[in-house]
Amino acid sequence: MTGPPGGRGAWLAWSIGCTVYVLAVVHRTSLGVAGLDATERFGIGASALSTFSILQVLVYAAMQIPVGLLVDRFGPRRVLLLGVLLMSLGQLAFALSTSFGPALGSRAVLGCGDAMTFISVLRVAARWFPAAQNPLIAQLTGLAGMGGNLVTTVVLAGALHREGWTFSFGVIALAGIAVFALVALLLREAPAAPPGRAGETVRRLSVRRQIRDSWQEPGTRLGMWVHFTTAFPAAAFGLLWGLPYLVEGQGMTRGAAGGLLTLLVFSNMLFGVLFGRLVSRTPASRMPITCAVVAATGLCWAVVLAWPGGHPPLWLLVVLLLVMGSNGPGSLVGLDYARAYNPAERMGTASGIANMGGFIGAMLTLLGIGVLLDALSDGAGYTAETYRWAFCWQFLPLAVGAAMILRLRRAVRRTHPQA
Repeated sequence: MTGPPGGRGAWLAWSIGCTVYVLAVVHRTSLGVAGLDATERFGIGASALSTFSILQVLVYAAMQIPVGLLVDRFGPRRVLLLGVLLMSLGQLAFALSTSFGPALGSRAVLGCGDAMTFISVLRVAARWFPAAQNPLIAQLTGLAGMGGNLVTTVVLAGALHREGWTFSFGVIALAGIAVFALVALLLREAPAAPPGRAGETVRRLSVRRQIRDSWQEPGTRLGMWVHFTTAFPAAAFGLLWGLPYLVEGQGMTRGAAGGLLTLLVFSNMLFGVLFGRLVSRTPASRMPITCAVVAATGLCWAVVLAWPGGHPPLWLLVVLLLVMGSNGPGSLVGLDYARAYNPAERMGTASGIANMGGFIGAMLTLLGIGVLLDALSDGAGYTAETYRWAFCWQFLPLAVGAAMILRLRRAVRRTHPQA
């Protein structure tokens, strides 16, 4: 067998891995619909509230290289099992927490487990599917993850209102038992006769060399900055600041705001299918897709924030959310850069480096917006004007990321003239 076979066995393995990723997205985005509840439960302000998501994202980003190394050396199945265990423990502790300190620690544990899922699923797919299908499978993985986001915005938001904090988060934590059993009993991380030579190569490489070689490849760094620049606007909006912005800044009810946030999910799904097909058929489309996502997102935010009075019309908010739906699929183009320019034996490490980008960007954005909200507030709450100036912070990482993409694109062309 010269390559991954595809077929029903491949789709079964990928589906089991995706179940873990869907659960991870539910865990990751759960605070996005509970931000207002968290401020009341723990008695905190915007800066402290943003610390929850910042720490979770910081742990996620910091774990990407270690997770990539673990996947390369021990296989994705073991890493997925560990990830499910950590996510469940972290979410259960969060459900039971009544003070800020323990709740913060539980989000760190959750972020650690979350960090182990996506790269592992991509590695399972890389072993089971032909290389030409990898961009489409990566986008389908992201699309499946949006199902988890939908569970958060529709199911969890309603459960929090009806059943309360401990019950809602506790049920999510206990769902990990079923997912753990599914992976342990049914997941085969590779076809029956995987190439033996690649495994031997992985074991011979030192950790230092694996990281060094992955980082020195310009395609890896380009992938990281593509992921950074395209992912963070929607990530920061969906993880934390979207619901408060729509409710406090735009005067919507929580139900209306939650309904509007579902547009982000459905748009993400549509763009995922579109980008996956484009990149699978035409790898040269990666850079045009990246530039279009960055430019459209920046333009939409500029129009929304410049709108007189800080209250843009509903149709403009709809357009913003639809455009931000391209952010997640656009960020997966960055992972495809890392995959395309690295050999199989360091694919997990390179993917981990690239996957850090968007979460570093999200962390900086979450922090910047939270600090600015508190700094600009007069202590009486956050107004539309306060949110308008705080959200302007996004243009700084957007500009830095765009500049780095253009610089590293030239470096990739010098190193790989055929690219």
